[in-house]
Amino acid sequence: MTQSKSGIMADSAAPLFLEDKTNGWVKLRTLTTLRWVAVAGQIAAIGISQRLFDLDIDLGLCSVAVGLSIVANVIFHFVYPENKRLNEREATMMLGFDTVQLGILLGVTGGINNPFALLIMAPVTVAATALSLPATLAVGQAAIVILTVISWLHLPLVTTGGEVLDMPTIFALGYWIAIVVSIVFIGIYTRRVSTEIHSMSQALLATQMALAREQKLTDLGGVVAAAAHELGTPLATIKLVSSEMLSELEEGSDLREDATLIRDQADRCRDILRSMGRSGKDDLHLRQALLGAVIEEAAEPHRGRGKEIILQTGDGEALPEEQPMILRRPELIHGLRNLIQNAVDFATSTVWVEACWSDSKISIRIIDDGSGYPPHLLGRIGDPFIRRGPRREPDSRRPEYEGMGLGLFIAKTLLERTGAELAFANGSDRFTGRSCPGERCGAIVELVWHRGKEGIEAPERMPALGENLRFES
Repeated sequence: MTQSKSGIMADSAAPLFLEDKTNGWVKLRTLTTLRWVAVAGQIAAIGISQRLFDLDIDLGLCSVAVGLSIVANVIFHFVYPENKRLNEREATMMLGFDTVQLGILLGVTGGINNPFALLIMAPVTVAATALSLPATLAVGQAAIVILTVISWLHLPLVTTGGEVLDMPTIFALGYWIAIVVSIVFIGIYTRRVSTEIHSMSQALLATQMALAREQKLTDLGGVVAAAAHELGTPLATIKLVSSEMLSELEEGSDLREDATLIRDQADRCRDILRSMGRSGKDDLHLRQALLGAVIEEAAEPHRGRGKEIILQTGDGEALPEEQPMILRRPELIHGLRNLIQNAVDFATSTVWVEACWSDSKISIRIIDDGSGYPPHLLGRIGDPFIRRGPRREPDSRRPEYEGMGLGLFIAKTLLERTGAELAFANGSDRFTGRSCPGERCGAIVELVWHRGKEGIEAPERMPALGENLRFES
Protein backbone atom coordinates (compact mmCIF):
# COMPACT_ATOMS: atom_id res chain seq x y z
CA MET A 1 0.00 0.00 0.00
CA THR A 2 1.41 3.37 -0.96
CA GLN A 3 1.82 5.95 1.69
CA SER A 4 -0.84 8.59 2.01
CA LYS A 5 0.84 11.25 4.12
CA SER A 6 -2.09 13.58 4.06
CA GLY A 7 -3.55 12.45 7.33
CA ILE A 8 -5.14 14.57 9.97
CA MET A 9 -3.10 14.83 13.15
CA ALA A 10 -4.54 13.12 16.19
CA ASP A 11 -7.24 15.47 17.34
CA SER A 12 -10.27 14.70 19.43
CA ALA A 13 -12.18 17.45 17.65
CA ALA A 14 -11.68 15.89 14.21
CA PRO A 15 -15.15 14.27 13.98
CA LEU A 16 -16.70 17.72 14.26
CA PHE A 17 -15.41 18.49 10.78
CA LEU A 18 -16.91 15.39 9.23
CA GLU A 19 -20.53 16.30 9.83
CA ASP A 20 -22.87 17.13 7.00
CA LYS A 21 -22.47 20.75 6.10
CA THR A 22 -26.24 21.16 5.58
CA ASN A 23 -27.22 20.24 9.12
CA GLY A 24 -29.09 23.35 10.23
CA TRP A 25 -27.28 25.70 7.86
CA VAL A 26 -30.31 27.04 5.96
CA LYS A 27 -32.59 29.46 7.79
CA LEU A 28 -36.30 29.38 7.02
CA ARG A 29 -36.31 33.19 7.02
CA THR A 30 -33.76 33.25 4.20
CA LEU A 31 -35.89 31.09 1.89
CA THR A 32 -39.11 32.90 2.75
CA THR A 33 -37.45 36.27 2.06
CA LEU A 34 -36.26 35.02 -1.32
CA ARG A 35 -39.78 33.78 -1.99
CA TRP A 36 -41.28 37.21 -1.19
CA VAL A 37 -38.82 38.76 -3.64
CA ALA A 38 -39.85 36.19 -6.26
CA VAL A 39 -43.55 36.91 -5.62
CA ALA A 40 -42.96 40.64 -6.06
CA GLY A 41 -41.07 40.00 -9.29
CA GLN A 42 -43.78 37.68 -10.63
CA ILE A 43 -46.55 40.18 -9.91
CA ALA A 44 -44.52 42.97 -11.53
CA ALA A 45 -43.82 40.83 -14.61
CA ILE A 46 -47.52 39.98 -15.02
CA GLY A 47 -48.58 43.62 -14.66
CA ILE A 48 -45.95 44.90 -17.11
CA SER A 49 -46.80 42.18 -19.63
CA GLN A 50 -50.43 43.23 -19.58
CA ARG A 51 -49.97 46.98 -19.55
CA LEU A 52 -46.81 47.46 -21.60
CA PHE A 53 -46.79 44.50 -24.02
CA ASP A 54 -50.57 44.16 -24.35
CA LEU A 55 -50.64 40.42 -23.59
CA ASP A 56 -53.85 38.55 -22.83
CA ILE A 57 -52.88 36.68 -19.65
CA ASP A 58 -55.24 34.54 -17.60
CA LEU A 59 -55.09 36.45 -14.34
CA GLY A 60 -57.12 33.83 -12.48
CA LEU A 61 -54.62 31.03 -13.10
CA CYS A 62 -51.70 33.37 -12.49
CA SER A 63 -53.25 34.44 -9.18
CA VAL A 64 -53.54 30.80 -8.14
CA ALA A 65 -49.88 30.15 -8.96
CA VAL A 66 -48.62 33.28 -7.19
CA GLY A 67 -51.07 32.75 -4.33
CA LEU A 68 -49.46 29.37 -3.57
CA SER A 69 -46.23 31.12 -2.63
CA ILE A 70 -48.01 33.80 -0.61
CA VAL A 71 -50.07 31.26 1.35
CA ALA A 72 -46.97 29.14 2.02
CA ASN A 73 -45.04 32.14 3.34
CA VAL A 74 -47.90 33.26 5.56
CA ILE A 75 -48.27 29.75 7.03
CA PHE A 76 -44.53 29.48 7.69
CA HIS A 77 -44.53 32.93 9.33
CA PHE A 78 -47.19 31.99 11.87
CA VAL A 79 -46.27 28.33 12.45
CA TYR A 80 -42.49 28.51 12.77
CA PRO A 81 -40.24 30.96 14.66
CA GLU A 82 -38.08 33.36 12.68
CA ASN A 83 -34.85 31.71 13.76
CA LYS A 84 -35.85 28.20 12.66
CA ARG A 85 -33.17 26.38 10.74
CA LEU A 86 -34.16 23.80 8.17
CA ASN A 87 -32.64 20.38 7.91
CA GLU A 88 -31.71 19.05 4.50
CA ARG A 89 -35.02 17.31 3.87
CA GLU A 90 -37.05 20.41 4.76
CA ALA A 91 -34.86 22.70 2.66
CA THR A 92 -35.11 20.31 -0.30
CA MET A 93 -38.90 20.27 -0.04
CA MET A 94 -38.99 24.08 0.12
CA LEU A 95 -36.89 24.42 -3.02
CA GLY A 96 -38.89 21.70 -4.71
CA PHE A 97 -42.08 23.61 -3.93
CA ASP A 98 -40.60 26.79 -5.42
CA THR A 99 -39.63 24.87 -8.56
CA VAL A 100 -43.14 23.45 -8.97
CA GLN A 101 -44.74 26.85 -8.29
CA LEU A 102 -42.59 28.54 -10.89
CA GLY A 103 -43.32 25.73 -13.35
CA ILE A 104 -47.08 26.21 -12.90
CA LEU A 105 -46.76 29.96 -13.42
CA LEU A 106 -44.66 29.44 -16.57
CA GLY A 107 -47.15 26.82 -17.80
CA VAL A 108 -50.03 29.31 -17.76
CA THR A 109 -47.93 32.08 -19.34
CA GLY A 110 -46.50 30.50 -22.46
CA GLY A 111 -44.28 27.75 -21.11
CA ILE A 112 -40.84 27.74 -22.68
CA ASN A 113 -41.88 30.64 -24.93
CA ASN A 114 -41.82 32.81 -21.80
CA PRO A 115 -38.36 34.44 -21.60
CA PHE A 116 -38.52 34.12 -17.80
CA ALA A 117 -38.32 30.33 -18.14
CA LEU A 118 -34.61 30.54 -17.35
CA LEU A 119 -35.54 31.44 -13.74
CA ILE A 120 -36.16 27.72 -13.25
CA MET A 121 -32.41 27.60 -12.56
CA ALA A 122 -32.72 29.70 -9.38
CA PRO A 123 -33.83 26.90 -6.97
CA VAL A 124 -31.13 24.63 -8.39
CA THR A 125 -28.47 27.27 -7.74
CA VAL A 126 -29.64 27.73 -4.15
CA ALA A 127 -29.61 23.95 -3.61
CA ALA A 128 -26.11 23.64 -5.06
CA THR A 129 -24.92 26.37 -2.72
CA ALA A 130 -26.45 25.15 0.54
CA LEU A 131 -27.43 21.48 0.22
CA SER A 132 -25.72 18.16 -0.33
CA LEU A 133 -25.17 16.52 -3.70
CA PRO A 134 -28.21 14.18 -3.54
CA ALA A 135 -30.49 17.09 -2.63
CA THR A 136 -29.04 19.21 -5.42
CA LEU A 137 -29.58 16.38 -7.92
CA ALA A 138 -33.18 15.99 -6.75
CA VAL A 139 -33.97 19.69 -7.23
CA GLY A 140 -32.10 19.74 -10.57
CA GLN A 141 -33.99 16.71 -11.88
CA ALA A 142 -37.29 18.25 -10.80
CA ALA A 143 -36.42 21.45 -12.65
CA ILE A 144 -35.53 19.57 -15.87
CA VAL A 145 -38.71 17.45 -15.70
CA ILE A 146 -40.93 20.49 -15.14
CA LEU A 147 -39.16 22.40 -17.93
CA THR A 148 -39.76 19.48 -20.28
CA VAL A 149 -43.43 19.20 -19.33
CA ILE A 150 -44.19 22.90 -19.83
CA SER A 151 -42.43 22.77 -23.21
CA TRP A 152 -45.31 20.59 -24.44
CA LEU A 153 -48.17 21.43 -22.09
CA HIS A 154 -48.72 25.15 -21.66
CA LEU A 155 -51.12 27.95 -22.39
CA PRO A 156 -49.88 30.00 -25.33
CA LEU A 157 -48.94 33.65 -25.06
CA VAL A 158 -51.59 35.64 -26.89
CA THR A 159 -51.90 39.36 -27.42
CA THR A 160 -55.20 41.16 -26.97
CA GLY A 161 -55.41 41.26 -30.77
CA GLY A 162 -55.39 37.45 -30.97
CA GLU A 163 -51.80 37.03 -32.18
CA VAL A 164 -50.09 33.93 -30.79
CA LEU A 165 -46.48 34.47 -29.70
CA ASP A 166 -44.82 31.13 -30.34
CA MET A 167 -41.19 30.35 -31.16
CA PRO A 168 -40.35 28.06 -34.08
CA THR A 169 -39.82 24.48 -33.01
CA ILE A 170 -36.08 24.58 -33.67
CA PHE A 171 -35.69 27.69 -31.50
CA ALA A 172 -37.86 26.20 -28.74
CA LEU A 173 -35.74 23.06 -28.77
CA GLY A 174 -32.55 25.12 -28.65
CA TYR A 175 -33.90 27.20 -25.77
CA TRP A 176 -34.81 24.02 -23.88
CA ILE A 177 -31.34 22.57 -24.43
CA ALA A 178 -29.71 25.84 -23.37
CA ILE A 179 -31.65 25.95 -20.09
CA VAL A 180 -30.96 22.29 -19.32
CA VAL A 181 -27.25 22.76 -20.00
CA SER A 182 -27.28 25.89 -17.83
CA ILE A 183 -28.96 24.01 -14.98
CA VAL A 184 -26.30 21.29 -15.14
CA PHE A 185 -23.32 23.62 -15.61
CA ILE A 186 -24.34 26.27 -13.06
CA GLY A 187 -25.31 23.56 -10.56
CA ILE A 188 -21.92 21.83 -10.87
CA TYR A 189 -19.97 25.10 -10.87
CA THR A 190 -21.84 26.55 -7.89
CA ARG A 191 -21.59 23.35 -5.88
CA ARG A 192 -17.88 23.03 -6.59
CA VAL A 193 -17.16 26.58 -5.44
CA SER A 194 -19.44 26.24 -2.42
CA THR A 195 -17.79 22.96 -1.37
CA GLU A 196 -14.32 24.49 -1.66
CA ILE A 197 -15.33 27.51 0.42
CA HIS A 198 -16.98 25.33 3.05
CA SER A 199 -14.00 22.97 3.29
CA MET A 200 -11.60 25.87 3.56
CA SER A 201 -13.67 27.56 6.27
CA GLN A 202 -13.80 24.34 8.30
CA ALA A 203 -10.07 23.77 7.86
CA LEU A 204 -9.28 27.33 8.88
CA LEU A 205 -11.48 26.89 11.94
CA ALA A 206 -9.50 23.76 12.83
CA THR A 207 -6.30 25.74 12.34
CA GLN A 208 -7.50 28.46 14.70
CA MET A 209 -8.47 25.82 17.26
CA ALA A 210 -5.05 24.16 17.00
CA LEU A 211 -3.25 27.48 17.37
CA ALA A 212 -5.44 28.51 20.30
CA ARG A 213 -4.79 25.17 21.99
CA GLU A 214 -1.05 25.51 21.49
CA GLN A 215 -1.14 29.07 22.85
CA LYS A 216 -3.09 27.93 25.92
CA LEU A 217 -0.61 25.15 26.54
CA THR A 218 2.23 27.63 26.25
CA ASP A 219 0.56 30.05 28.66
CA LEU A 220 -0.25 27.22 31.06
CA GLY A 221 3.36 26.12 30.90
CA GLY A 222 4.43 29.62 31.89
CA VAL A 223 2.05 29.60 34.85
CA VAL A 224 3.38 26.21 35.97
CA ALA A 225 6.98 27.38 35.62
CA ALA A 226 6.22 30.48 37.70
CA ALA A 227 4.44 28.34 40.32
CA ALA A 228 7.40 25.95 40.47
CA HIS A 229 9.75 28.88 40.96
CA GLU A 230 7.64 30.54 43.66
CA LEU A 231 6.95 27.30 45.55
CA GLY A 232 10.56 26.16 45.41
CA THR A 233 11.63 28.15 48.47
CA PRO A 234 8.81 27.07 50.84
CA LEU A 235 9.20 23.44 49.74
CA ALA A 236 12.94 23.61 50.40
CA THR A 237 12.22 25.08 53.84
CA ILE A 238 9.73 22.29 54.62
CA LYS A 239 12.26 19.68 53.56
CA LEU A 240 15.04 21.29 55.63
CA VAL A 241 12.91 21.51 58.78
CA SER A 242 11.63 17.95 58.38
CA SER A 243 15.19 16.68 57.91
CA GLU A 244 16.29 18.45 61.13
CA MET A 245 13.33 16.94 62.95
CA LEU A 246 14.30 13.47 61.72
CA SER A 247 17.79 13.88 63.11
CA GLU A 248 16.41 14.73 66.58
CA LEU A 249 13.55 12.22 66.85
CA GLU A 250 13.95 8.66 68.06
CA GLU A 251 13.78 5.71 65.68
CA GLY A 252 10.33 4.09 65.54
CA SER A 253 8.43 7.00 67.11
CA ASP A 254 5.22 8.26 65.58
CA LEU A 255 6.59 11.78 65.24
CA ARG A 256 9.59 10.50 63.28
CA GLU A 257 7.28 8.68 60.87
CA ASP A 258 5.26 11.89 60.45
CA ALA A 259 8.42 13.90 59.78
CA THR A 260 9.53 11.30 57.22
CA LEU A 261 6.15 11.54 55.51
CA ILE A 262 6.37 15.36 55.41
CA ARG A 263 9.84 15.19 53.82
CA ASP A 264 8.77 12.58 51.24
CA GLN A 265 5.67 14.56 50.28
CA ALA A 266 7.75 17.74 49.90
CA ASP A 267 10.06 15.81 47.52
CA ARG A 268 7.01 14.56 45.65
CA CYS A 269 5.64 18.09 45.25
CA ARG A 270 9.03 19.21 43.95
CA ASP A 271 9.12 16.37 41.39
CA ILE A 272 5.55 17.07 40.25
CA LEU A 273 6.25 20.77 39.76
CA ARG A 274 9.48 19.95 37.94
CA SER A 275 7.74 17.57 35.52
CA MET A 276 4.87 19.99 34.94
CA GLY A 277 7.27 22.87 34.46
CA ARG A 278 9.09 21.18 31.59
CA SER A 279 6.70 22.89 29.20
CA GLY A 280 6.94 26.21 31.01
CA LYS A 281 8.53 28.17 28.19
CA ASP A 282 6.66 31.44 28.29
CA ASP A 283 9.06 33.22 30.60
CA LEU A 284 10.50 36.27 28.88
CA HIS A 285 14.00 34.86 28.61
CA LEU A 286 12.57 31.88 26.66
CA ARG A 287 10.44 33.84 24.23
CA GLN A 288 13.30 33.07 21.87
CA ALA A 289 15.57 30.06 21.62
CA LEU A 290 18.24 28.49 19.45
CA LEU A 291 17.02 26.87 16.24
CA GLY A 292 18.03 23.40 17.41
CA ALA A 293 16.26 23.84 20.76
CA VAL A 294 12.98 24.72 19.06
CA ILE A 295 13.25 21.74 16.71
CA GLU A 296 14.07 19.47 19.64
CA GLU A 297 11.03 20.75 21.54
CA ALA A 298 8.80 20.00 18.54
CA ALA A 299 10.25 16.51 18.11
CA GLU A 300 10.31 15.54 21.80
CA PRO A 301 6.73 14.12 22.02
CA HIS A 302 7.51 11.66 19.20
CA ARG A 303 10.87 10.33 20.36
CA GLY A 304 9.31 7.50 22.33
CA ARG A 305 7.32 6.04 19.46
CA GLY A 306 9.82 3.48 18.23
CA LYS A 307 11.37 5.60 15.47
CA GLU A 308 14.76 7.29 15.61
CA ILE A 309 14.70 11.06 15.08
CA ILE A 310 18.08 12.45 14.04
CA LEU A 311 18.69 16.19 14.29
CA GLN A 312 21.64 17.37 12.20
CA THR A 313 22.87 19.84 9.61
CA GLY A 314 22.54 19.37 5.86
CA ASP A 315 26.09 17.95 5.81
CA GLY A 316 25.16 15.21 8.23
CA GLU A 317 27.00 16.82 11.16
CA ALA A 318 25.64 17.56 14.60
CA LEU A 319 24.28 21.05 15.06
CA PRO A 320 27.04 23.45 16.15
CA GLU A 321 26.78 25.67 19.19
CA GLU A 322 26.59 28.77 17.03
CA GLN A 323 23.03 28.66 15.73
CA PRO A 324 20.48 31.28 14.72
CA MET A 325 18.37 32.59 17.58
CA ILE A 326 14.72 32.38 16.52
CA LEU A 327 11.40 33.41 17.98
CA ARG A 328 9.71 30.62 19.88
CA ARG A 329 6.22 31.07 18.45
CA PRO A 330 3.37 28.61 19.17
CA GLU A 331 2.45 28.27 15.48
CA LEU A 332 6.05 27.41 14.62
CA ILE A 333 6.27 24.67 17.24
CA HIS A 334 2.83 23.25 16.47
CA GLY A 335 3.48 23.21 12.71
CA LEU A 336 6.87 21.53 13.07
CA ARG A 337 5.41 19.02 15.54
CA ASN A 338 2.68 18.07 13.07
CA LEU A 339 5.17 17.58 10.23
CA ILE A 340 7.47 15.48 12.42
CA GLN A 341 4.50 13.42 13.63
CA ASN A 342 3.47 12.79 10.03
CA ALA A 343 7.01 11.63 9.20
CA VAL A 344 7.20 9.38 12.27
CA ASP A 345 3.82 7.84 11.44
CA PHE A 346 4.99 6.62 8.03
CA ALA A 347 8.72 6.15 8.57
CA THR A 348 10.06 2.62 8.69
CA SER A 349 12.78 3.27 11.26
CA THR A 350 14.33 6.75 10.95
CA VAL A 351 13.36 10.39 10.54
CA TRP A 352 16.00 12.99 9.71
CA VAL A 353 15.50 16.65 10.60
CA GLU A 354 18.12 18.81 8.89
CA ALA A 355 18.64 22.44 9.84
CA CYS A 356 20.64 24.72 7.53
CA TRP A 357 21.24 28.44 7.49
CA SER A 358 23.11 31.03 5.49
CA ASP A 359 23.32 34.79 5.42
CA SER A 360 20.03 35.03 3.54
CA LYS A 361 17.81 32.17 4.72
CA ILE A 362 17.08 29.49 7.32
CA SER A 363 15.80 26.11 6.17
CA ILE A 364 14.58 22.90 7.79
CA ARG A 365 14.10 19.61 5.97
CA ILE A 366 12.17 16.66 7.41
CA ILE A 367 12.93 13.35 5.67
CA ASP A 368 11.83 9.78 6.45
CA ASP A 369 12.59 6.31 5.14
CA GLY A 370 8.97 5.43 4.39
CA SER A 371 7.27 4.88 1.06
CA GLY A 372 6.85 8.57 0.22
CA TYR A 373 3.96 10.60 -1.11
CA PRO A 374 1.76 9.19 -3.88
CA PRO A 375 2.73 11.16 -7.01
CA HIS A 376 -0.88 12.08 -7.84
CA LEU A 377 -1.20 13.86 -4.46
CA LEU A 378 2.04 15.84 -4.54
CA GLY A 379 0.40 18.85 -6.15
CA ARG A 380 -2.47 18.83 -3.64
CA ILE A 381 -0.58 18.36 -0.39
CA GLY A 382 -1.57 21.11 1.98
CA ASP A 383 -5.17 21.25 0.75
CA PRO A 384 -7.76 20.33 3.40
CA PHE A 385 -9.74 17.08 3.33
CA ILE A 386 -7.72 15.19 0.72
CA ARG A 387 -9.06 11.70 0.17
CA ARG A 388 -7.93 9.01 -2.23
CA GLY A 389 -11.49 7.80 -2.67
CA PRO A 390 -14.97 7.92 -1.18
CA ARG A 391 -14.16 5.00 1.14
CA ARG A 392 -10.86 3.79 2.44
CA GLU A 393 -9.69 1.10 4.82
CA PRO A 394 -8.22 2.36 8.11
CA ASP A 395 -4.45 2.74 8.06
CA SER A 396 -2.82 0.31 10.49
CA ARG A 397 0.04 2.78 11.05
CA ARG A 398 -2.30 5.40 12.46
CA PRO A 399 -5.45 3.56 13.61
CA GLU A 400 -6.60 6.39 15.86
CA TYR A 401 -7.72 8.66 13.01
CA GLU A 402 -8.55 8.69 9.34
CA GLY A 403 -6.39 10.63 6.91
CA MET A 404 -8.11 13.68 5.42
CA GLY A 405 -5.23 16.10 4.83
CA LEU A 406 -6.34 18.41 7.62
CA GLY A 407 -3.19 17.90 9.68
CA LEU A 408 -0.87 18.95 6.87
CA PHE A 409 -3.17 21.84 6.05
CA ILE A 410 -2.98 23.06 9.65
CA ALA A 411 0.79 22.68 9.70
CA LYS A 412 1.20 24.43 6.36
CA THR A 413 -1.12 27.28 7.30
CA LEU A 414 0.52 27.89 10.67
CA LEU A 415 4.05 27.74 9.27
CA GLU A 416 3.19 30.06 6.41
CA ARG A 417 2.04 32.57 9.02
CA THR A 418 5.60 32.60 10.30
CA GLY A 419 6.86 33.43 6.80
CA ALA A 420 7.84 29.90 5.78
CA GLU A 421 7.79 28.62 2.21
CA LEU A 422 6.96 24.90 2.09
CA ALA A 423 7.83 22.33 -0.58
CA PHE A 424 6.90 18.65 -0.66
CA ALA A 425 8.77 15.94 -2.58
CA ASN A 426 9.87 12.32 -2.50
CA GLY A 427 13.39 11.21 -1.67
CA SER A 428 13.63 8.61 -4.42
CA ASP A 429 14.05 9.79 -8.01
CA ARG A 430 11.35 7.38 -9.12
CA PHE A 431 8.36 6.63 -6.92
CA THR A 432 8.19 2.92 -6.08
CA GLY A 433 5.73 2.91 -3.19
CA ARG A 434 8.15 0.80 -1.15
CA SER A 435 10.08 1.83 1.92
CA CYS A 436 13.85 1.45 2.28
CA PRO A 437 14.81 1.32 5.97
CA GLY A 438 17.76 3.53 6.80
CA GLU A 439 17.71 5.34 3.45
CA ARG A 440 16.33 8.79 2.71
CA CYS A 441 13.86 7.48 0.17
CA GLY A 442 10.59 8.64 1.70
CA ALA A 443 8.76 11.92 1.90
CA ILE A 444 10.57 15.24 2.15
CA VAL A 445 9.19 18.49 3.54
CA GLU A 446 11.38 21.57 3.17
CA LEU A 447 10.71 24.82 5.00
CA VAL A 448 12.54 28.01 4.10
CA TRP A 449 12.48 31.35 5.93
CA HIS A 450 14.21 34.46 4.65
CA ARG A 451 16.32 36.07 7.32
CA GLY A 452 15.25 39.53 8.35
CA LYS A 453 12.57 41.35 10.28
CA GLU A 454 9.71 39.45 8.64
CA GLY A 455 11.12 36.00 9.39
CA ILE A 456 11.45 33.88 12.51
CA GLU A 457 14.87 35.14 13.50
CA ALA A 458 15.01 37.05 16.78
CA PRO A 459 15.82 40.74 16.27
CA GLU A 460 18.48 40.62 19.00
CA ARG A 461 20.43 37.61 20.14
CA MET A 462 20.46 38.64 23.79
CA PRO A 463 17.80 41.33 24.20
CA ALA A 464 17.04 43.20 27.40
CA LEU A 465 14.41 41.10 29.11
CA GLY A 466 12.68 43.44 31.53
CA GLU A 467 10.10 42.15 33.98
CA ASN A 468 8.04 39.03 33.34
CA LEU A 469 4.43 39.79 32.51
CA ARG A 470 1.48 38.59 34.53
CA PHE A 471 -0.95 36.23 32.81
CA GLU A 472 -4.35 37.85 32.45
CA SER A 473 -7.30 35.69 33.43
